[in-house]
Amino acid sequence: MKNILILADGTIAKHFIEWLERKRVAENRYYVTCYKEGVTPEKMGKNISLIKADPTSYSKMKNIMSEVKYSHVFIIMEKIEDAEYSLKNIRLIDNKIRVVLVNQWDSHEIGRDTENITILHTDELIAAHLYDQLPNVPVVAQNVGLGKGEIMEIHVPFGSTYAFRHVGSILQRKWKIAAIYRDEKQIIPTNATMIRPNDTLLVLGKPIVLEGVYKTINKRIGLFPEPFGKDLYLILDFRYDQKNALIYLKESLYLLDKLEEKSLFIRILHPNNFKLIDELKMYESDHVTISICYDEEEIKTLIEYDIQEHDIGLVLNSIESFEGDELKETLYDLRKIVYLFGDKLLYNVKEAVILMDENEKMESISSTAFDISESLGLKLNLCDFDPEGDFDSKKIIIEHYETLSHIFNMDIHIEQKIANPIREISAMHNILQIAPFEKDLNKDNILKFISTKIEDFLLTTQNHPKLLVPFALE
Repeated sequence: MKNILILADGTIAKHFIEWLERKRVAENRYYVTCYKEGVTPEKMGKNISLIKADPTSYSKMKNIMSEVKYSHVFIIMEKIEDAEYSLKNIRLIDNKIRVVLVNQWDSHEIGRDTENITILHTDELIAAHLYDQLPNVPVVAQNVGLGKGEIMEIHVPFGSTYAFRHVGSILQRKWKIAAIYRDEKQIIPTNATMIRPNDTLLVLGKPIVLEGVYKTINKRIGLFPEPFGKDLYLILDFRYDQKNALIYLKESLYLLDKLEEKSLFIRILHPNNFKLIDELKMYESDHVTISICYDEEEIKTLIEYDIQEHDIGLVLNSIESFEGDELKETLYDLRKIVYLFGDKLLYNVKEAVILMDENEKMESISSTAFDISESLGLKLNLCDFDPEGDFDSKKIIIEHYETLSHIFNMDIHIEQKIANPIREISAMHNILQIAPFEKDLNKDNILKFISTKIEDFLLTTQNHPKLLVPFALE
């Protein structure tokens, strides 16, 4: 649930509140603050609360914002002086919160040097709509290419599953992000380019594929594991997983129950225990399907086919099966999230933990970390355990996660400590470790014994479960 504060005065504010009443969004709750009569309609929906207060008063705004955690503030004021004072109050109380300000005075000064603000110029919006009504004005991309919808412009809204993801972390098959438009500038993206809310993406591809991409981009956060895919895929390799097969299945079913409208596909490899297979098949249902692979020569091809055919976003398996038959390399190339089972079951996990690493990797996995933590109701911890105590280099990461904390409307615990990260994570209990999906996980060389890199030890222990998240490819 997103809590949105609206500072309202004037006819635009009144029409906006009427739109909120008509276009109900179940995931939003609105708090309208005004001090004049006639701003709000006579009837308001159950998700709209009215607060009688003057938004230009700092003390009253501080009380309002201390009672509820807001993700956004909309400033829709009739007088420019009221808007300026309201914006100043908001920034004194919280300089990270997202602000949307309606500029109806043709002023280029208000909000100019303010961060985390979107300014809507009413004169420009009206002029743009008038221009669209002119004859002989082509619609963008209508007469370009084949003219069948293979070029599409897609706006990235706040709360999108694509927001705050690097371009290189998104598998683009039969479509491509060709350009990004941000702050009236064109960006030719690289794999390391991060997609941000309010960006406009110019995408190319097959029309039917782009229709699916459009729907995915406009889906709200909270639909984990999207945008990496929709459903779950459990791999049970009977060479390693017979003893814990039922436990792994029940853990997968628990995760399935926590997520929204997902299905679980189970692939059994190297089957040699038909009594166990019969026992597993008792759990089949409309949303749970079990398939068996009898051809040991085609395992890699079959897994790739399964993942593409069923739109898999999350692959669940044991560390032993993950490291066998080049499965690790296959899943890395497919850019899928991987859940590795641990000795501690997911039912008992209370917290999610991220150990800080390079800035680009941490940014790339951040949105998924918040998403899975919200879905499972986990406390999210960002830990900087540095033997050298070099905390200054991590300021950018911390600011990025604090920004997402406001967008997701979730708290995050940040800990910095002079310590060996491997020892610290080993001593933790009932946690889910979230880490970047590195290509060379658990690389075996002589330098490993003196290394403090997380990726060198990630697969050496099964003490707690792990979630590996794809990040931007070089």
